[in-house]
Amino acid sequence: MVTLLSARSLSYTYPGPVRAVERVDFQLASDELVVVCGPNGSGKSTLLRLLGGLLTPQQGEVTVDGAPIASLSLAERARRVSRVPQALASVPHLSVGDFAMAGRYAHIDRWRGPRDVDRRAVSTALEATDVGDLGERPMSALSGGQRQRALLARALASEAEVLLVDEPTTGLDPQHQVRVMQLIRAQAAEGRAAVVVTHDLNLASQFATRVLLMDDGRAVTEGTPAEVMRPEALVPVYGDQLHFGSMPPPDNRPFVLPWVTDGEAGHADGSP
Repeated sequence: MVTLLSARSLSYTYPGPVRAVERVDFQLASDELVVVCGPNGSGKSTLLRLLGGLLTPQQGEVTVDGAPIASLSLAERARRVSRVPQALASVPHLSVGDFAMAGRYAHIDRWRGPRDVDRRAVSTALEATDVGDLGERPMSALSGGQRQRALLARALASEAEVLLVDEPTTGLDPQHQVRVMQLIRAQAAEGRAAVVVTHDLNLASQFATRVLLMDDGRAVTEGTPAEVMRPEALVPVYGDQLHFGSMPPPDNRPFVLPWVTDGEAGHADGSP
């Protein structure tokens, strides 16, 4: 495996001050799907923005293929790293196909326009994300789940070697949750790499090659799903209202459910 993205001692504090990320080290190699988990406010999305160059760390550095990401032009950065946000700040007045084509901007000569290779990349991305039949539909006419898949299609169309994805299964039904994670895992297995932020510990367990657990801006645990999905790692971060189990052989992957006893189920504070 080849290291595609590296971060050293990343720190970032929002005005307030609000500490979001503190001294996080991170390595991402080809063929990896690293899932970042943690409670709300633990720094997951901020870490993803730092890795993608959308935020400048106040301490530390991010490198892509050994080059500081801050030294890359916007076009070169887009050819190497593609990011999928949680949601669009506003819905563009574009068709789904044109929206996905925007992911190719770093490859397109603005004087010549899209080439056949660009159109093939977009078509492949739309089909892979199950929105191939929606290419002519306006983005404004899509459901939340369809829009989420269109966002992923735009990122895949870029053919970047590193994919940074923030909460890709939000608003998706279980079938499409699994389909999206399978797709991201397949992209990584083809020599690329992906970082996915999610609250879903079970999707992390099923699809991640490695899990990074964050809490209060720090990386508290990192390892395989079997190493991280344990009471010793998760209870100090999430609390003790968790149920741990494992799938039957030959899978044996761990699963984690939020669960309370019958006597606690009706009381937010556990009181009688």
